[in-house]
Amino acid sequence: MNYRHAFHAGNFADVFKHTILIGLLEALRAKPGAFCYVDTHAGRGLYDLRGDEATRTGESDEGIDRLLAADDLPAALRDYVERVRAGGAEDGDGELVAYPGSPLLARPLLREQDRAILCELQPEEAAALRTALRGDPRMAVHQRDGYAALKALLPPPQKRGLVLVDPPFEAQGGEYTAIQKALEEAFRRWPNAIYAIWYPIKKRETIVPFHRWLRNAPGDVLVAELLIHPDHSPLRLNGCGMAMVNTPWQFDQSIEAWLPTAKYLLTTDDGGEARLDWLRRS
Repeated sequence: MNYRHAFHAGNFADVFKHTILIGLLEALRAKPGAFCYVDTHAGRGLYDLRGDEATRTGESDEGIDRLLAADDLPAALRDYVERVRAGGAEDGDGELVAYPGSPLLARPLLREQDRAILCELQPEEAAALRTALRGDPRMAVHQRDGYAALKALLPPPQKRGLVLVDPPFEAQGGEYTAIQKALEEAFRRWPNAIYAIWYPIKKRETIVPFHRWLRNAPGDVLVAELLIHPDHSPLRLNGCGMAMVNTPWQFDQSIEAWLPTAKYLLTTDDGGEARLDWLRRS
């Protein structure tokens, strides 16, 4: 694979995805029983915002930097910003110079009894992640295909948990086929886990079959989307979505409390839009 998240770290999609991730983990922490966090495409853990890749695209300027400069954020976005500062790195002037990926944002939310299974296929990224998490016995890094890991490593000993599926979508539409095949097995093996699937939005019609498939998933299925451009151009990332299976109680209300503010701060033209929809609700 050629994808490197270092080019995109801290962009609007990370703001959206990681705010939801933190909320889902906090929902699991609300109960005393142990849980397991599974990340199928974990990345390297920490991303240099002043490195060549990040400065070449400048995507964090229109993502995390906008929230860092904002006042009176809703509680969930304020919590996200505080966790990014704590998990990343700042220079002497307090400027954010390194952005924490999903594993580093998840780590402080794990309690002593909780565990994490982190899968990363690319050797350099997996090695960097091991370095970033060195000395933490709760978090196991596996250099392997994350889709295959859902069959091999599920279910974990913990009965509750969260599976984050956050692929690079290098296969474009074919990625949905891989996701569906992996999730069909995962649903059988660990039916009561929460599943959060991130996806890019370029052209709306490419997403419709995936949403149709999700309507047959077990449990409630909630979809949140954030568009910063109209969703009809295949040449750019117009927005992104997160589909959540076995959604925690009242989690839609939690997202409703911050998603409009995220749209306002992150939208770059008149085509911005925020959506929240139940695909399946029991």
